[in-house]
Amino acid sequence: MTKNGIRRIATFNRTALICAAAAMALAGCNLTAEQKAAAAAKRAAPTAVVMPATKGEAVEGGLAKYPDGYPNFGAPLTAANVQMSDEQAAELQHQLTALAARRKAGAISEAEYQAKVAEMRRLAAEHGADTLSEISK
Repeated sequence: MTKNGIRRIATFNRTALICAAAAMALAGCNLTAEQKAAAAAKRAAPTAVVMPATKGEAVEGGLAKYPDGYPNFGAPLTAANVQMSDEQAAELQHQLTALAARRKAGAISEAEYQAKVAEMRRLAAEHGADTLSEISK
């Protein structure tokens, strides 16, 4: 075979591979409406579902254990407490932004600002334990 013939075969093979790869890539982009809806459902944020304890008392940490002490992953888990809403987060952000603006403008002293920060840190440290004790009552 001549050098020109080998070059033509190589070009043909290269073109065929590129076309096959492009066809496979384009075929993967075609989704039906049901497939698109299923993909969107997978990407959606999960909703919290609170399950009752499976047998008897609530389980510490939400994970049931076999009598020999190994964890039982088959039991339904209980969800965490209700999360902060968007409105609550926006309100908290507004409060913190206002506090920072008042500090920057000099409307409050550094001592007042530090006292407010300490109060918020104390609230953050104690809020979890207080809420947990309130829930368990």
